[in-house]
Amino acid sequence: MPRKQSASSSTPASTPKRRRKKARVSALGLAASELQGGASPSELTKLEDRLRADGGCVLGKYRDPFGGKWLLLAALPIHRVAPTPYQRNLSDTHVRKLEEVIAKLGYYLDPIIAVPSEETTTSSSDARYWTPNGHHRLCAMRNLGAKSITALIIPDPSIAYRILALNTEKAHNLREKALEVVRMYRELATLSRDPESAYHVEFEEPALITLGLCYEQRPRLSGGAFHPVLKRSDTFLDLPIPKALTIRMGYAQKLLEIDDVLEEKVAQLKQRGLTSPYLKSFVVARVNPLRFRPKEAPDLSLDQVLARMLEASRKFRSDTINPEDLARTSGPSEENEEG
Repeated sequence: MPRKQSASSSTPASTPKRRRKKARVSALGLAASELQGGASPSELTKLEDRLRADGGCVLGKYRDPFGGKWLLLAALPIHRVAPTPYQRNLSDTHVRKLEEVIAKLGYYLDPIIAVPSEETTTSSSDARYWTPNGHHRLCAMRNLGAKSITALIIPDPSIAYRILALNTEKAHNLREKALEVVRMYRELATLSRDPESAYHVEFEEPALITLGLCYEQRPRLSGGAFHPVLKRSDTFLDLPIPKALTIRMGYAQKLLEIDDVLEEKVAQLKQRGLTSPYLKSFVVARVNPLRFRPKEAPDLSLDQVLARMLEASRKFRSDTINPEDLARTSGPSEENEEG
């Protein structure tokens, strides 16, 4: 009887996978010393002449460090610039925020992108340049009464139709924004004795400071569930930042204590088979003391809100919640924390 081969002897030895070598990236573009090297093309000279005739001023010209194409840095009379006709609608909130920041800083530091427009297609009779990327900045500067605006001018008008491909920057999610604010807050605590309220533009909203302190200690906090409560009750403090930081640390500890209690309640609901991306928001809404508070009632301080939330969290009974209650819920889910 022939000897039975073992499985190991009948199976060919697996060949180890060879790790693919990364392709070596060669250096591209121009060196810094080459950005102003060489003669500029005649098209750029014509654009410079046009710009001066339009009342503008050439601040500099250089070659793009990646593609080597020539660009102009210029100051344009603000009435000579208009958004592209297919631009998205303005956000009034964003424009107001830009106005406030520019006015507070006393600087305009972010030149718009502009291209020479065709006279026959420009919506404004005075405008000679389109901005495919800078509509909100242009509007903010106009509202502030600016006479001119700095612009990076691309000689090729067709770039106006391709600029959206460059707008790929990811917006901040709540955690990123809150952590950025609290890092700035801690830095200012060592440098400034001004009241916290003096930095309302830099911090945007007081809730971000409190949440940022919480995220420092608990990176996986479902901050989106608590954010609506904080937005209604948190206010900037008229105290020097070092003193305000101590108070805010107290707020953060209370919020984390509430979170500890609610995490247990959420776990109980999950044990009963109740699952939803809005589960944490649902529970927070149930213990929110502002939920059914009459509009004419006196405002509660954040201390009062957090104290009442903690008490309500401890009294929350998960066995009284039905699937139908959860089905009617919508709101910020935990996935939104990642952005």
